[in-house]
Formats: sequence, C-alpha cells, structure tokens
Amino acid sequence: MIHKTAIIDPNAKISSTVEIGPYSVIGPNVEIKDNVKIQSHVNITGYTIIGNNNKIYPFASIGNDPQDIKYKGEKTELVIGDNNTIREYSTINPGTKQGGGVTKVGNNNLIMINAHIAHDCIIGSNIVIANSAAIAGHAEIGDYVIIGGNCGVQQFARIGKMAMIGGMTGVSRDVIPYGLSTGNRNYLNGINVVGLRRNKVPNKEIIDLTEAYKEIFKTERLNENLSKLNGNFEENNLVKEVIDFINKDKKRPICTPYFK
Repeated sequence: MIHKTAIIDPNAKISSTVEIGPYSVIGPNVEIKDNVKIQSHVNITGYTIIGNNNKIYPFASIGNDPQDIKYKGEKTELVIGDNNTIREYSTINPGTKQGGGVTKVGNNNLIMINAHIAHDCIIGSNIVIANSAAIAGHAEIGDYVIIGGNCGVQQFARIGKMAMIGGMTGVSRDVIPYGLSTGNRNYLNGINVVGLRRNKVPNKEIIDLTEAYKEIFKTERLNENLSKLNGNFEENNLVKEVIDFINKDKKRPICTPYFK
C-alpha cells in the first residue's frame, strides 16, 4: 500500500509488497525489494538499493549526498541488506568515488534514533547502533557489534566482530574483535564476555581468549607480545581472529588498555 500523499518517482523500482506512508519521497534511482515498510516523512534518494523486510521510521534520510567536500555529484551507491530496522532521524549516505563508490549495510541491524552512517562505511550484520551514535566515513564495523549511545567513530576506524563500545566513547583507535572499549578517547577494558555468552560461545573458548588477551596486551609492544604468544592459543578461532585483525592494517592504531 502506498499512501496517496507519497511522492514516488516513476523510474523507481519498488516491489508491489512495499508499504509507503504519508509524505514520504522516493527518488528515481532507488530500488526497494519485498515487504519493506516505510513510514511517513521518509526520504530515500540516490542510487540506493534496499533489501527485503526492512522497516524504516519517520524522518529517516537514506541515500542523500555524502558529507564530503570532495564529492562532486558522481554516481555512487548505497546498498542495504535485509531485515534492518532504521529508526527516526537516522541518516545513511552513499559512497564516494575516492572511497570505493559504495556504502554497505548488512542484515538484521538495529539503527536507533538519530544515528548516522557516513560515506564508504562497511557495516556488517546483527549490529546495534544506539541513539545519536555517529560513524564517520570509511569505517568498518564487524558482525554483532554494539555501539553505545552518543558514540563517535572516527573515519577509517575498524571495530572487530562482537566488540562492544560503551556509551559516549570516542573511537579513535581500532577495536579488536570481542573487545570491550570505553573512554573519551577509547581504551580497552577487557573482553566482551557478556556478548560472547549471549552468542553461546563455549566457556573454554572464552577463557582461552581472555588468557590470550592478557598476553597480547601485557605491554604496549604488541608485535613483540604477539611473537611470544603461546602457539596453542592460535588453535582458538577467536584468538586467531584477534591476531589477524591486529596484523591486517599496520597503519591504523590499535585500541589498548590504559598503560600507566
């Protein structure tokens, strides 16, 4: 059902099962797949693809121009997966030519009121982005991450799988998978044990990961600590993910505990 006051460009590709509420506006290059529910006063524009079973709340702005002074109107994309909930006043921008040309959002995410996802971000699946959290351009967010309210994630930052970022944290350094990070400029506060247990990770694997964490972050010399890590830890897939994450991008600073 499409409300009579909605403005739909005739070139937009919209499934017959989509619901669009009053005063929503859909641009010409938008594709919306099955069973999407768009409430009132939503604006969707740009080269935007929205997958199945998404629910979008009033005053969300999706696909509008990247907030980047280098953007000059090039054709870039925003691709959103399935089963996402996008709450009021959220904003999601497409990519830029310089950043790869596409912003991607996965499946089963909850994007709360007034959250922002900037250009060229790669957002995984099963993520919670709480109220008024802002994710700057080119950031990569792994699956099952929780980002607390009023957080600021710096451009190019990486947050690994199942990490948890406390409310009002400024993420200026990359957060390892399964890490727990807080602070005005973020520090590590251990492993996200609660998240691991919620996802039914066996206790033995959590204990091994916790012990490996202590060894990896016992000093600020991460490369030296990694080189001395007991080889048995690498049999634990969780530990291997942390090691791979640290080694993947040597140019980015890694979030560590607070060393006095």
